[in-house]
Amino acid sequence: MATLEAAATVFPVIDIERAMSHYASLGFDVTGYDGDEAYAYARRDNVRIHLWEAPTLDPAENFASAFVYVDDADELATEWRRATDGRGYDSPTSDPVDTEYGLREGAHVDPDGNLIRFAHPLGGRRDAAASGGAAAGAFTPAESN
Repeated sequence: MATLEAAATVFPVIDIERAMSHYASLGFDVTGYDGDEAYAYARRDNVRIHLWEAPTLDPAENFASAFVYVDDADELATEWRRATDGRGYDSPTSDPVDTEYGLREGAHVDPDGNLIRFAHPLGGRRDAAASGGAAAGAFTPAESN
């Protein structure tokens, strides 16, 4: 059986340049595709997001999303709020909350309606995230199927 190596979320965006700027402000390294499509690649640590221009996209009807495991959800929420406040468009980042399934989880919605949920295991923040595991009894990626 073949091994799955990695995955990248593909988000539709109305304006590729605006989206590239937005993801750069969130700390991603963003590179435009050098071809005949309005497409870009955003990379931060082990997370990859592809952006493709869809000019007729209605953000209110966009249900694209990604879930990202992080080492500190509170720190990321603060960082992303600072990066997006006062940028002239609505791009909310929620305060993380403790969940019944063992994660401290927050969310960010980009200007095109793409949702990024992010979380770390309760009781095991940096240590559990760094080892690829979760705190005892906590929700793990394998259980999310």
